[in-house]
Amino acid sequence: MQSASSAAQHLPDDRVKATLAAYKDWLEKLDQRHAVAGLATAVVVDNKVVFEHTLGYANATTQEPVTPETVFRLASLSKAFATAVAGVLVNDGRFSWDTKLADVLPFFKLKDAAAAEKATVRDILGQRLGLPRNTYDNMLEGDVSYEELVRKLDEVNMTCGVGQCYGYQNVAFSMIGDVIYSMTGDFFYRQVDKRIFFPLGMKTASYGREGLESSASWARPHRPAGAGNWRPFEPKEAYYRVAPAAGVNASLRDMEQWLIAQMGGRPDVLPPALLETLHTPEVTTPVELRSTPWRRERLTSASYALGWRVFQYGGETLIFHAGAVEGYRTMIGFFPKYRTGVVTMWNSASPMPSGLMPMVFDSMLGLEHVDWAGVESEAPAVASTKPAAKGKARRSGGSKAASSKRGHRR
Repeated sequence: MQSASSAAQHLPDDRVKATLAAYKDWLEKLDQRHAVAGLATAVVVDNKVVFEHTLGYANATTQEPVTPETVFRLASLSKAFATAVAGVLVNDGRFSWDTKLADVLPFFKLKDAAAAEKATVRDILGQRLGLPRNTYDNMLEGDVSYEELVRKLDEVNMTCGVGQCYGYQNVAFSMIGDVIYSMTGDFFYRQVDKRIFFPLGMKTASYGREGLESSASWARPHRPAGAGNWRPFEPKEAYYRVAPAAGVNASLRDMEQWLIAQMGGRPDVLPPALLETLHTPEVTTPVELRSTPWRRERLTSASYALGWRVFQYGGETLIFHAGAVEGYRTMIGFFPKYRTGVVTMWNSASPMPSGLMPMVFDSMLGLEHVDWAGVESEAPAVASTKPAAKGKARRSGGSKAASSKRGHRR
């Protein structure tokens, strides 16, 4: 597998330029359809932000626009922050990827007691603990506390032995927070703040609902209100209770720095050897090959690494993750070989934006163009019948090259 630490190759400049122009056009078509409440996206190439675009509203009621500093919930994109800080602490010698959970978490039990004795940090972060997918997510959404749920894992029938199969988790994954507290005496989110957010300059990144709502600009979640309109609602608390799995809030500017670091641009924070570990597959995920049209067409293999998915996309290694909590969707993906990546966040459950990222990937790689998002179809844009407040029209933040200014999935 090509890692971020390997010598990067460069995509042709004319292809990158054409891709960015096409992406701008696709985003404008998306906006014309009122297909999202608000959205923020960026493209990073060779440690430079070469494209940045925002559109729509952080709050449709007040018509506050989305800007590059608007904070979104990341949902399951949070998992990579948990694995990164775990890796930093492993490098410090605080614990290892193969530290046994039973040795540091007295409450940890599985129905198969012998299997529980073998389960490691690597098993929970690599989504291979052997539990049914999304164990206890339904109860988490029903307001049962994480502390109660994580102590009931031994009531669940296992689907395979520890380390033997893929089963995506939020509750079990979040035991990394307990491991970190046990081994450092410090809270998980404080370690992420000190070891990841602060050194990377992720100035508006935070954890939890309070962190989101205290941001100077934050994207409210929205539901469709008919005729191209959107109605904001209160953020749901449930997945903030599993902070390592789904608790991060961040702006586009924050995520640009995160992309640069994940592609090898900040070895002082995330060293090359650590990135290689984080991006190395731990378990195959064949279900990912069939879950969407672009996956069925483009992917030839799919695995889960440590907080990241690893795909073979059009013959190239793609490091990827998506996130979803009610009213928010997020996607991030990059090709280590080319140090080229994209991040997109939007504050509604709209499916259309999820097709844009593979369109960018296809163009960057010189693959055949497919309108995965459906933005080029003949379907008319949805016209808003609601008068704009204070005489303001729906705002598109526009696109720009930003490098000159800055050097869940459930």
